[in-house]
Amino acid sequence: MSDITVAGRYAVALFQIAKEQNLINQLEEELRIVNEVFTNDKELLNFLAHPKMTSDAKRNLLANAFAGLSSSVQNTLMLMVERHRTGEVTAMAQEFIELANEENSVADATVYTVNPLTEAEAKAVSSAFAAKIGKRNLRITNVTDSKIIGGIKLQIGNRIYDGTISGKLDRLSKQLLG
Repeated sequence: MSDITVAGRYAVALFQIAKEQNLINQLEEELRIVNEVFTNDKELLNFLAHPKMTSDAKRNLLANAFAGLSSSVQNTLMLMVERHRTGEVTAMAQEFIELANEENSVADATVYTVNPLTEAEAKAVSSAFAAKIGKRNLRITNVTDSKIIGGIKLQIGNRIYDGTISGKLDRLSKQLLG
């Protein structure tokens, strides 16, 4: 059985609990935190993967680290530790976030600009591109990039919309050379 399938099963089970208790948005935010911690904290991953560490020690560490999270998320993490599935925690969190985004008709987008977007500009980009992909809203992460020169580049999933000056210059160069 693949890791994605296992992670997906945990995510779907947790999503069903969240939907029944009307806690989808709260659990999504909590799982974004869990995902960030499991992605960035190499010491935690090494501790959880160490064969000499007992399940009790691993559960205690996670219980203390994520004490502020809901019982549903904590119980899912404890179950994954008990079943030696800590390697799938990030995949489970990402799968849950995708399910929550689909339920809320939201998509995550990364917008690359020369200068940070204002609140009004972010809302304008969100409304313009959300309609193009059939979503109600975009959750925008703004990344500043001085190589862009001007304009914006937007990435939603595996789709890229390039309206930058440097992108237009690259396309023009290829057209003239090709």
